[in-house]
Amino acid sequence: MIRLADSIREHADRSPEAIAIEGAAESLSWRELAELLPEIAGRLAADHGGAARPLALQLDHGVAECLAEVALTEAGIPSVPLPPFFTEAQRAHAIAAAGCSGLVVSASLTGDARDPLRLVVQPQDVDRAPLPQGTRKISFTSGSTGQPKGVCLSAEHLLGVAEAVVRTVGNEHAGRHLPLLPPGILLENVAGLYATLIAGGTYVALPQAEIGFANPFRPDFLRAIAAIEANAISSLILVPEYLARLVAAMEASGTRLPNLTLVAVGGARLSCELLKRALALGLPVRQGYGLTECGSVVTLETADEGLRGSVGQSLGVNRIEIAADGEIVIHGPAYLGTVGAPREQEPLRTGDIGRLDEAGRLWVDGRKSNLIITSFGRNVSPEWVEAALLDQPAILQAMVRGDGEATLAALIVPSFPEADIAAAVASANSTLPPYAQIDGWQVVPPFTPANGMLTGNGRVRREAIAAAYSELMPGRPFFERLVAETREAQARFASIPQLQAGLTGRISRADYIAYLTQAYHHVRHTVPLMKEARSRLADRPELVAALDEYIEEERGHEAWILDDIDAAGGDSRAAAASAPAAAAAMVDHAYATIRSGRPAAFFGMVYVLEGTSIALATTGASAVRASLGLPAEAFRYLTSHGALDQQHMRFFERLMNRLDDAADQDAIITMARDMFVLFGGVFRSIELEGAREAA
Repeated sequence: MIRLADSIREHADRSPEAIAIEGAAESLSWRELAELLPEIAGRLAADHGGAARPLALQLDHGVAECLAEVALTEAGIPSVPLPPFFTEAQRAHAIAAAGCSGLVVSASLTGDARDPLRLVVQPQDVDRAPLPQGTRKISFTSGSTGQPKGVCLSAEHLLGVAEAVVRTVGNEHAGRHLPLLPPGILLENVAGLYATLIAGGTYVALPQAEIGFANPFRPDFLRAIAAIEANAISSLILVPEYLARLVAAMEASGTRLPNLTLVAVGGARLSCELLKRALALGLPVRQGYGLTECGSVVTLETADEGLRGSVGQSLGVNRIEIAADGEIVIHGPAYLGTVGAPREQEPLRTGDIGRLDEAGRLWVDGRKSNLIITSFGRNVSPEWVEAALLDQPAILQAMVRGDGEATLAALIVPSFPEADIAAAVASANSTLPPYAQIDGWQVVPPFTPANGMLTGNGRVRREAIAAAYSELMPGRPFFERLVAETREAQARFASIPQLQAGLTGRISRADYIAYLTQAYHHVRHTVPLMKEARSRLADRPELVAALDEYIEEERGHEAWILDDIDAAGGDSRAAAASAPAAAAAMVDHAYATIRSGRPAAFFGMVYVLEGTSIALATTGASAVRASLGLPAEAFRYLTSHGALDQQHMRFFERLMNRLDDAADQDAIITMARDMFVLFGGVFRSIELEGAREAA
């Protein structure tokens, strides 16, 4: 097997000044990489190798970051790449489980020949962990549970997979590769970085924010397309959801990417319709299949594949067998074990169901453990039905359930707020046999790793989703009914682009000030609305007491907003004097509803505003502040509502569960649904600066 350093030296001898790794503001030629790598690897071995303990990596894509990754491999130091979507608890678990001596939080080239790479390493006070012999990378995967497990892999195995990828793809695709998958994802590390360096291409390691991936689960694919074009990118590695968003962005913009010669797709099932749409756009898509335990890639389609839809043949590293029950079994090199638990090298039962055709191509049908058995005794793979749903442009995500039931149901995330889900489900059903058709469906907010409903490679976490969306049972508290019966309105609200841009920090200072201005126009009515409701609820002491508490805590918040506008560089007086626009419709509807005879309906507005402000405070404020570099004084209104409204929401839940008037309950639900639409209109009224520039 070719060692990575040997391959780098060969490229340096043949094309010394060609670029090996390119970043946003710096690059390394093959000559520079060949000269720096042994020096840096030697220094790392001297500084960290003696302890024989892993280093965790929490890094963005970049030239120095790639050099650190390769140097650690050459130095024989186990590395633990941490994906950016891991929670603090998951990161802490991974570091402790692997016994990491330090956490690398940044890497930079110094220009000093004696010390060319500077790593900022935070020491970690954790116990040493027993690792299987030969471990060089520990990949923590979120899998189907929240507690990540550390899969231990050898350098020989990973580089062997990378070499097999190059043999299968061919050196003619060794052009310019752009990593879109988040840092810390093994598939990109092996089939992207290692394979590009072995093949002699250029690895274009641009920071995630620069290519529209500041939030990897809400990427800006128009920005990504611009980066692909500007950097003459020839190859990408995507998960199916990224491909779906790339296809949608290309269809909407009319853009084509003729420089691409390879778009490898893996990590989850790819629907036939999405594949057709991608091919129609000229995207050179090749499906693959693999597992972390097998070094990330096991099979890959060839360029001349006549029959599409399979995940291709084995790369030659592993042999594939289909067990009697349809399970895919992998023979050959596999992981060394998990942290503290070495394994014997024996066939790996994947848990996936599939088949091999006469040409040796693998077809993956679903997960063995996910199989649904209906009350009619029909076996249905949910992935099959979900693929039919995901073929519909209106549907972004879907999870099918119905084990033991007469019919199937689906939880559906719309692609855009106005999506006609009923028509999309009907269209999907027309492609399915009666026993596999969707009988009922519910629109829900997006599944993400942040809410525990999605794994890092885009697979739904079925148990977590099922627990979160259990069927509403008679006798459940009213608050649970309120959540369930407003879920579709909330889901459509959550998909509004302006809201998502704010939650991920992808807005300008002008956009933030525009949001604060609209917030001022509805927040200044909060206390008057509460007083109006209170005056009409004099015979309801528990609601009057609650409103009195709210009034006391909400008083003066409109002044906070004006102060935030000034601190952000805006003009508070101009904001206060401006037309209320969409905020007026929301406020007018609230007054009219309170005065119509059901003043308790006001609590539906409370539910919407406080739930939203928690998300904006806990996620949006920090993201916007980080991206804009504004002072903390510009976020008093948002940040104050984080902890405050979390307390309010707990109080609100208890209050709602004491309500037993059915008419009041219905009025609150109706008001909440209306407010999700009207509050959504406030966000929609903000024309984002980026959209104005694009227009």
